Amino acid sequence: MIEIAPIGSVTLESAAPLLNRLGMEALPTASAQTGASFASILRSGLESVNDKIATADGLVRQFALDDSIPVHQVTFALEEARLSMEFAMQVRQRLTETYRELMNMQL
Repeated sequence: MIEIAPIGSVTLESAAPLLNRLGMEALPTASAQTGASFASILRSGLESVNDKIATADGLVRQFALDDSIPVHQVTFALEEARLSMEFAMQVRQRLTETYRELMNMQL
């Protein structure tokens, strides 16, 4: 019988290989995060979404011109771009709602 190892605590360092396999950047550590502003975090997220959309667009163009690109790779890139865009729209909606709530607060 195979012994199952107990579940350990999950830290940023232990999650980094999994995030890399999923194509996501590892989260910065606390010491590196002190210099990052909210605007720079949003900008990097939007640049990531833009890169995924550009990659999907490029794959669609290559697939239309020649048949060397597999259809599953194109479909995967399109779905990844769609999900990234949907996530960005949800973040935008939540930020807008939060801003409106803050503006409606009475002091």
